[in-house]
Amino acid sequence: MAWNEPGGNGKDPWSGKGGDQGPPDLDEVVKKLQDKLGGIFGGGKPSRGGSSAGGGSGPGSKTISVIVAIGLIVWLASGIYIVEPAERGVVLRFGAYSETTQPGPHWHIPFPVERRILVNVDQISSFRHKAQMLTRDENIVDVEFTIQSRIQDAADFLFQDRDPNKTLRDATETAVREIIGKSDLDFILTQGRGAIADRIMQGAQGLIDVYKTGLIITSVNMQPAKPPEQVKSAFDDAIKAREDKEKLENQAEAYANEVVPKARGEAARRTADANAYRDRVIAEAEGDVSRFLAILKEYRREPEVTRERLYLDAIESMLGQSSKVMLDTQDGNSLMYLPLDKLIQGDEKGRAVREQQFSTKETSRSQSGSGQIRNVDRTRGVR
Repeated sequence: MAWNEPGGNGKDPWSGKGGDQGPPDLDEVVKKLQDKLGGIFGGGKPSRGGSSAGGGSGPGSKTISVIVAIGLIVWLASGIYIVEPAERGVVLRFGAYSETTQPGPHWHIPFPVERRILVNVDQISSFRHKAQMLTRDENIVDVEFTIQSRIQDAADFLFQDRDPNKTLRDATETAVREIIGKSDLDFILTQGRGAIADRIMQGAQGLIDVYKTGLIITSVNMQPAKPPEQVKSAFDDAIKAREDKEKLENQAEAYANEVVPKARGEAARRTADANAYRDRVIAEAEGDVSRFLAILKEYRREPEVTRERLYLDAIESMLGQSSKVMLDTQDGNSLMYLPLDKLIQGDEKGRAVREQQFSTKETSRSQSGSGQIRNVDRTRGVR
């Protein structure tokens, strides 16, 4: 019942004034609101008889309740969202950062209390940086780099830096100037590309981490550095000379790897031959000494017999394999024709055999001095 209708006793629920000074009747407030909305949507006007038609339970009030319920459900359902595997969800509550959600289904309080921002953290972005730099040895070189990056922290990327991509470019340029300025031109033009790219990646990443850009550098690729066009021909000549030097060094190294093992093998072979020759000469000398000492001992005992035996041995060694012709000199009238050509031919064939037998006899004599002593005694006994 409205406070100003008949039967309301003149009580105002908003002023709190009345007979008992109690709290306002909420049921009366809701009923009043329903009556007004029902009048707007065709539910009829409240009667002056003390209550609305049908006791406030007409079709108008039911329609309002359904509409409010549906609107509430739709409003709550609008807070449901799904974060893809390549994304991160950033939730803002009244415009301030609240939380970061991982891939999967989530819910947040709908607008205007909270809102969400989906950020792709797997997308790779790249840019090129090209400039002329001054090296440590005071040369100018043209360098070009390709930098690739992605978002690592979605909250930092959105709120900690005004323009993270510009910060990344500035940090990359700073790192490039620092690293190139500490490197020599030859190192930059030849084998230093990989090392320089790694140093630039580390330096730039350290700078953007300080500024909390939320980015991570995935790769830095350095293109071949070039000298300025004004001095390019001179640098080309220097590079060609360096390449020729490396080529000749490689050829010399290959030749050394081929020749040195052969030389070492030849040296080892000759050393082994020399050692064998030395051992053989020493053995022969020792044998000659032993034989000479044995003969000397016998010579001191029997000089004449020893000399005669040595003479006979020498004659035997020389004439043992020679062709011999026996002549009877008693009759001086005999005239004989000798086949000298056959004798000479036979003598040449037997020369090798005689030399081999002579060396064999000499060796046997050096090995056994006692045998010679027995031969001398036997000869002396025969005579």
